[in-house]
Amino acid sequence: MVVFAKEPVPGKVKTRLTPPFTPCEAAALAAAALADTLRTVARVPAIRHVLVLDGSAGAWLPESFTVLPQRGRDLDQRLAAAFEDAHRLLPVPTVLIGMDTPQVTPGLLTTALSSLGPHDAVFGPAEDGGFWLLGLRVPDPALLLGVPMSAPTTGAAQVRRLTEAGLSVAVLPRLTDVDTAADAYAVAALAPCSAFAAALAGTGRFPGGPSAERMTSGPHPE
Repeated sequence: MVVFAKEPVPGKVKTRLTPPFTPCEAAALAAAALADTLRTVARVPAIRHVLVLDGSAGAWLPESFTVLPQRGRDLDQRLAAAFEDAHRLLPVPTVLIGMDTPQVTPGLLTTALSSLGPHDAVFGPAEDGGFWLLGLRVPDPALLLGVPMSAPTTGAAQVRRLTEAGLSVAVLPRLTDVDTAADAYAVAALAPCSAFAAALAGTGRFPGGPSAERMTSGPHPE
């Protein structure tokens, strides 16, 4: 079970949350989402828990995780390398999740792992057209390299790449990943007891408040 994440440094993570949030608030939300994700993944009965990280690990890292560095330039390269490196560490079926769905549950991730018994791949579609989870029974860089990332068609392109390779694909429920302020409020409502919801409440910014108009000011590239 692999978590693919970026160190929560202000100005370098969740930049599409600013505005309405400040870079420090966006980083705090990213840190909370990562903490929730790691806590959930740690409860999944996988053979090994791995964090593939862009940056340095902090006190937020559970002891049960093995840390590997991200490598590659573009996202498709880094994802392919994450699967390759995790599989080299332990050659078993691998499920990879990002840090943007703090509402995910251990049961859903356990289902993803068990799906790699009867299927070659498992795919978790995201509401924005991307994906929040990808699992492969036998990782192969060719299944990811060249897939256009961070686009509304990313998920469809990734599934097409898998099926064109002749793989059987199990599909999980569609989830919202946190990219915008509207996403953040929606996800916090789904997981009100999460660290992410607490961090969002701690900002003092609420839907319909003085910052609400700024929430719809348009996309801000990562």
